[in-house]
Amino acid sequence: MREDFLHYIWKYKKFNFNNLQTIDNESIEIIEIGQHNQNSGPDFFNAQLRISNQLWAGNVEIHLKSSDWFLHNHETDSAYDNVILHVVWEHDSEVFRKDNSKIPTLVLKGYVTQEVTENYQKLMSKNSKWINCENDLKAVDDFTINNWMERVFFERLERKSNDIEILLKASSNNWEAVLYKMLTRSFGLKVNSESFLSLANSIDFSIVRKLRTNLLNLEALFFGQAGLLEDNLQEAYYLDLKNEYNFLQQKFGLSNTNVIPFQYFRLRPSNFPTIRLSQLANLYHQNSQLFSKIIEITRIEEFYNLFRVETSEFWQTHYTFAKESKRLKKYISNSFIDLLVINTVVPIKFSYAKYLGKSIEGDIIDLISSIASEKNRVVEKFNQLKPVSNSALFSQGIIQLKSEYCDKNKCLQCAIGSDILTRND
Repeated sequence: MREDFLHYIWKYKKFNFNNLQTIDNESIEIIEIGQHNQNSGPDFFNAQLRISNQLWAGNVEIHLKSSDWFLHNHETDSAYDNVILHVVWEHDSEVFRKDNSKIPTLVLKGYVTQEVTENYQKLMSKNSKWINCENDLKAVDDFTINNWMERVFFERLERKSNDIEILLKASSNNWEAVLYKMLTRSFGLKVNSESFLSLANSIDFSIVRKLRTNLLNLEALFFGQAGLLEDNLQEAYYLDLKNEYNFLQQKFGLSNTNVIPFQYFRLRPSNFPTIRLSQLANLYHQNSQLFSKIIEITRIEEFYNLFRVETSEFWQTHYTFAKESKRLKKYISNSFIDLLVINTVVPIKFSYAKYLGKSIEGDIIDLISSIASEKNRVVEKFNQLKPVSNSALFSQGIIQLKSEYCDKNKCLQCAIGSDILTRND
């Protein structure tokens, strides 16, 4: 038994509330159950109850046991002075407010049917299931799932927005610098994301801005800080980069001590750090005021045009410095641009609008919905249970749902879980 189950029972009135009585045999009539509070403080605000013909307005607190009131030190917390009813599963102690006045207590256990309890236990019993509701998911209507996916997608954006606020503060409110760090991290993909971010953190964006007109300088900066210019190769391009980096290192007092080493293992050659760093350098070489462009454009086709840059000449015949390969122009693919838009552009747009006090949810939904669903184990598994993910909005929602609800057994705070329990009742 979990406390959130009692919240569910109270919120949706999943009990016989016609003849309620307190432990002191006082009649209880529920007029308003109150507003569910997910933050600190009492569990339900602004409830209205009639107890022994006396009308009360105030808050409701819910616990598994009455003694939890003291375990959580509510008796000394003024935030709980306005609690008008203590709802528990088991009563093992009288409870009092800070002024020593007794709080009426309702024991729910005797008012909840066995069917409701069994449905809850069935849902919450994993028994080697991937997610708790996998046997019932197909029966949930598309309307419920679609609305919930949109909701959890924006929850995910809010979390990313909090991370962006930290970057913004560290960058002295320079949005271009924040974009630079987020883009660089995204260019590293999952394998090298932290390495690429550590590289971005090792270079002040003002240096990138100063060097952007010269592609060789910018590549030398990125490759040098990445620790990729420390061999004794005699190739002309490599020596040019190395000489230029030595100059830049002295000029700007650069250090790459804290840059995390890059990984190549299990990466396709097109995703090698060398290729992505050259493309990143070319992106900034070709675009000034990149942040303004990203904020201005709204359609995925426009982002394909903006981000479709290639490597410099050397990398058309190489994937590493030491080995030559078949000549191939290495443009950033549309599928990679999709990831940049999902993981960088959309969070930046959302956060910047929030920063300005604007609402662009409609534009965000239009953009993310125009991108194909991501392909990963979580999305594929969910689609096997119920095919729903046909865009990046859904795939991002599924990732948020799995990590923040399913994995944490927060079924009763999930619209899908609540729908299953309500239907089973």
